[in-house]
Amino acid sequence: MKLSAPFYVIGHPLGHSMSPFIHTRLFASQGHAVRYAPRDIPPHQLSEELIALFREAGGLNVTIPYKQAVIPFLDGLRGRAELYRSVNTIDITEQGCFGYNTDAEGFLAALEGGGIPLKGRVALLGCGGVGRTFACEAALAGCTIVNAVREADLSQGRELEEYVRKLVPSVSYELTTLDKLEGELALLINATPVGMYPHADAMPVDKTVLSRTAAVFDAVYNPGLTALLACAAANGAKTVGGMPMLVWQAAIAHRIWYKAEFTGDAIAALIQDAQEEMHRLFG
Repeated sequence: MKLSAPFYVIGHPLGHSMSPFIHTRLFASQGHAVRYAPRDIPPHQLSEELIALFREAGGLNVTIPYKQAVIPFLDGLRGRAELYRSVNTIDITEQGCFGYNTDAEGFLAALEGGGIPLKGRVALLGCGGVGRTFACEAALAGCTIVNAVREADLSQGRELEEYVRKLVPSVSYELTTLDKLEGELALLINATPVGMYPHADAMPVDKTVLSRTAAVFDAVYNPGLTALLACAAANGAKTVGGMPMLVWQAAIAHRIWYKAEFTGDAIAALIQDAQEEMHRLFG
């Protein structure tokens, strides 16, 4: 890892990303004036550009659709990346390039910061890449999982269920559709893009579901207060949005890259600043 070199987040399409704002602030808080920039890489150029970045960059973050696609180019996987076969952080060292997944730790830190325990009957909405992380962490924590998906995604949902059962054979796991989500819930996790800017008024489930839900985590971070979170809070539920996870997973990447440590107060301040910056950009 070279702090004199630029760092990048790679994906396609990237659009507007909060990552440069967050990572630049994290570097600055440690006294490093490091350039961090988005790099939109079309799929047909991934191999060529990734290999070039391994020579140029100090470290990389990886987002959709390359969290699995980068794995064949790496010298190894570490921690949760090895467990999930999903990479969002690449550490570039003299010994090689190694993939990590900081999403899980970011998710757990966000829940802890919001005073939400990962236990009991947990509804997971969606079954995509980040949904796998949430499902696995809930299973490892001993939760009862109800995975609610769109009718069109039931096949993908079955694949996720099979993956989680291999990881935790004793898990209690139910697959259903979003319109058939029933019963009391200790926690509801939204791993779908429903409610994301500019469609901020949309909700992935009917408000009656939220009337029997004790806590809600929404992975959507733009807007900071989604319709789902607002409705849940109106029903007395504890709520956490996606920005705390985004900032925490970024901070954990810095720990991997150069052993940086951040206080809880520093992260809380950055979460607030990132939310204000997002509001400035999007209104």
